[in-house]
Amino acid sequence: MLSDSELPGIPTALRPLLLEAAAGARLALVGGAVRDLLLHRVHNDPWRGLPDLDLVVEGSAADLVQSLQQLLQLSRSAESRSPWPGSQLVAAQEHGAYGTVELELEVAGQAVLLDLASARRETYPQPGENPVVSFGSLESDLARRDFTINAMALELGAGQLLDPHGGQQDLQQRQLRFLHAGSVADDPTRLVRGARYAARRGFALAPEALEQARGTLAAWPWSWRPGDPPGQAPPALGTRLRMELELLLAREPWPQALEALQHWGALGLLDTQLQSDRGWRRRLRWAERLGLPLLVALVAGAADPVALAERLQLPHRQHKLLVQWLELRRRWQQLEEASALASTPAAETPSGWGAPQWCHWLEAPGLSPDAVALELAFARGGGPAAFALPPRRPLLRWWLRWRHLKAPLSAAQVMAAEGLRPGPALGQRLRQLRRQVLEHERP
Repeated sequence: MLSDSELPGIPTALRPLLLEAAAGARLALVGGAVRDLLLHRVHNDPWRGLPDLDLVVEGSAADLVQSLQQLLQLSRSAESRSPWPGSQLVAAQEHGAYGTVELELEVAGQAVLLDLASARRETYPQPGENPVVSFGSLESDLARRDFTINAMALELGAGQLLDPHGGQQDLQQRQLRFLHAGSVADDPTRLVRGARYAARRGFALAPEALEQARGTLAAWPWSWRPGDPPGQAPPALGTRLRMELELLLAREPWPQALEALQHWGALGLLDTQLQSDRGWRRRLRWAERLGLPLLVALVAGAADPVALAERLQLPHRQHKLLVQWLELRRRWQQLEEASALASTPAAETPSGWGAPQWCHWLEAPGLSPDAVALELAFARGGGPAAFALPPRRPLLRWWLRWRHLKAPLSAAQVMAAEGLRPGPALGQRLRQLRRQVLEHERP
């Protein structure tokens, strides 16, 4: 069984300190910390540590923090006989809309990160929208969560494990079960979090959970539909979905997580073409090698990557990369169409190009090295294409070698040797010198 007095890696003085600050209000460790403690203590999973702790208090989290700060200030006074000498509140950031406070404490010389929240209840005015939040009980706070395995609490002081939804049994069976029949409709990002647990801990959706997921996706209960203006998508199909995907790709074994999402049909939250895409694994592997954002490489497989980027509100730089990549493809299509004309000399078509011509084309305004890298990743990783793709070999040569080749003389050396002044003539001369270097490169 769990004991609230023995939390691995947590100073023993923290528990009585928090309880005194709570002044009799119910205070509990909740969510992932309880889940992972049970997995370790009961099911013998390896202990992976707790980077931070999630706590819920019945009442105002801000009031508890204020009381905590007063206790710690008293403990630092010269006359104090406090049991927490040297402890201090290092930082506190309050998020008033949701009654949560991020805390950094130093207790007994040890740094502790806490997320302290007021117990609350949530209702969803429309599927996929942000919930309406109000203060509630510890039980109502557990009922608003995603899966039963995350809806358990260890009440501090009482030493009582609260498990109103059968989370312990689901932990034993390694299954993910939603708390109610409308869980996925209310917040489809719960599927992304489920995929993270599937990849990290080996969980699977319970049969009824899988049925709910697939049934909800097929019914599509959200007011926004693919093809509607991207900016009108509800948060759970837009910004919150992006944030969950970013966490998945940054922190989890993403091949397993994305495979779970595809098996559940949940890549359809992004795009139906992505749901049927079988090349995403190789594409993302190549993107990883080339230093590209993995989410951009995933979005590139959508039927309309730019529209999906706008819906997810990708950062400007990532959105721009997708635009540049599509521009590269558009320019290639124009070249292909021009090359098909009988009057075009063979030497002027891409098939007759050498390194200078490829560099001139790939380094034109409106493109970027990352756009070329994304094309390399896409070509290697497969994916739907409506037209012929640029040949991979010269693109790879440009990426690995040609783009790094410079003129043999610097601008200062050219000015000294040829009497040129800064300006267009100097730039043209440097390009001529670089072209001479490129002409010796094998195409």
